[in-house]
Amino acid sequence: MTNSFNPSQAKAINQTNGRLLVLAGAGSGKTRVITYRIAHLIKNSTPPSSILGLTFTNKAASEMKKRVSAIVGVKKTKELTLCTFHSFCLRILRKNIDKLGYTRNFSIYDEKDIYRILVHLTKDILKMEKDLPSLSEAFSIITMAKNKNLTADALPPTGSKWLDNFTKELYERLNTVLRAYNAVDFDSLLTLTSELLQKDKDILQHYQDKYKYIMIDEYQDTNPIQYNIAELIANKHNNICVVGDDDQAIYSWRGAEVKHILEFKADLIIKLEQNYRSTPTILKAANSVIKNNNLRHDKVLWSDLKDEEKIELFHAPTETDEAKSVISKVLLYKEKLNLKFSDFAILYRSNSLSRNIELALIDTPWQKENKWIRGIPYEIYGGLEFSQRSEIKDILAYLRIIANEKDTEALLRIINIPRRGISDKTLDVLTTFQRKHKIALYQLLKDIANNKYQELSIQSRPLKGIREIVDIIESAKLKFKSNLSNSLKWLIEKINYKQAIDEETKNEKLKTIKWENVQECVNTISQYEEETKDKASLVDFISTTQLLKENISNKTKTQDKLNLMTFHSSKGLEFPVCFLIGLEDHILPHEKSLLQTGIEEERRLLYVAITRAKKHLVLSMSRSRKRFGKTSPSSPSRFLFEIPKDLLQVTSWKVFN
Repeated sequence: MTNSFNPSQAKAINQTNGRLLVLAGAGSGKTRVITYRIAHLIKNSTPPSSILGLTFTNKAASEMKKRVSAIVGVKKTKELTLCTFHSFCLRILRKNIDKLGYTRNFSIYDEKDIYRILVHLTKDILKMEKDLPSLSEAFSIITMAKNKNLTADALPPTGSKWLDNFTKELYERLNTVLRAYNAVDFDSLLTLTSELLQKDKDILQHYQDKYKYIMIDEYQDTNPIQYNIAELIANKHNNICVVGDDDQAIYSWRGAEVKHILEFKADLIIKLEQNYRSTPTILKAANSVIKNNNLRHDKVLWSDLKDEEKIELFHAPTETDEAKSVISKVLLYKEKLNLKFSDFAILYRSNSLSRNIELALIDTPWQKENKWIRGIPYEIYGGLEFSQRSEIKDILAYLRIIANEKDTEALLRIINIPRRGISDKTLDVLTTFQRKHKIALYQLLKDIANNKYQELSIQSRPLKGIREIVDIIESAKLKFKSNLSNSLKWLIEKINYKQAIDEETKNEKLKTIKWENVQECVNTISQYEEETKDKASLVDFISTTQLLKENISNKTKTQDKLNLMTFHSSKGLEFPVCFLIGLEDHILPHEKSLLQTGIEEERRLLYVAITRAKKHLVLSMSRSRKRFGKTSPSSPSRFLFEIPKDLLQVTSWKVFN
């Protein structure tokens, strides 16, 4: 089974017992090793149901399932638990969250839902309706606290007593509100699971007995709660294999702690250092940069691939010149190597650096099939997700309130979609009353629809709207008990959502796109029913949709487009030709991040960017750049001086005279 693997890979696959640390360098075939290790366990009589595999993205989990299935078959693969940390925690909570005072049909709130709640709470705390202070700092502190499993009393001081007290109260009240709404956010999926496993020994023992073999991918990205959950479950059998690369730890701002992989108590450490992606020159550059970090496991990437050429480096007078030069060089490489635009990636440290590149792409003429065209097609990786589009959020909000009538955030989103005469003034009266009397908003609407609380003096038009929304939700509760896709079609027709799109959207093309997205949502729920058969339920579909946003995808991405993305977004991807732009000292290392995450994480970020390139790598900088509207001179990134000169070929920024 391991004949096609190098010795280190084969050793990682065959070593199934004990605590194993696999240090998998960039492009070293990590995913293939993990999937074959799972298959090896199953082929050696390990019940698939006793194997737990945890990843950080749905895409990675899906890819692993597909590969395992090809080796051991679909039936055995279905018995595996192979999913993201968040999906795994959701499964545990759906069965056991009642032990923590929630009901099992809880809703999942995303970042925007949480932010809206914080705005409402801030209005209440400060007794203000307008001119609220910025919540970004408090929001960041609360997110960090959740990732590190800190209580409100343990929040780190900011230097401002007012901000400390305000954030503490906001954090405490947010938790109270979420419990009242019977809702959890993504961070709470982890914290509540950790709390449950620590509080309830029977539940912990059940999962310890169930999972005898545990594998964790991208271990360098774990935060303290994920680390704690994994260690709790692995504690009985101690057959845990963690795979990752400390040199690619670039998410400390999200709560990840590189010390988990640096300090992992391993019975055996295996290093995967042979790279199957990049040329030796590119790897030598990456090795030369990363070896300057002190906090790392020592490893050196190597490759027996054929070397193509040196790494190209150029500097342009201004950022505009740099952008134009990059696009000209893209066209040159495209013609010379007979490549597609999708073979190219332009990577940058900060999103703001894409603006000049985008302007140059829009303005550049190029030849296609002997015709001159102005504007090169491009795509910004990690743009607006399908599930974040307003029409999809509307539909999902309806489904959320139907499944969980305490989901006030969902109700507030759709109470007047389509318009049904419930004005902001009426809504203010309702929300003020329900907060004062501690009544769930939907319960208040039901009571008003049944002629209670007449002292609120709701006018006839909004009263009609309230009765209409209550009737829709109550009817939908019965409908959605069976055949979810037909029920969703019924709901869309019942609320006349197509007409609402037509009335709210003036652009005809946009109307068509929005309606196609709504139809795609119906397709998604239909696909979910086919996959889950008799187990299909609205609550489960909503949870799945909240966690598997990338499964609802726009299917029109077939055009050949050039890729634009940040260094962070590029992790896990690879391209024949990569351009790394804006390599200047205030940009990389980034001034603000240097203070927050330190020089070593910034260096790891460049290492990740360099190792995206398969054959050709171009590095660029500008000698001057506008900062806050003023042109200032720029210095080359200090990291550039860590790349040996003999690996670089300095070229002119001028491509076509």
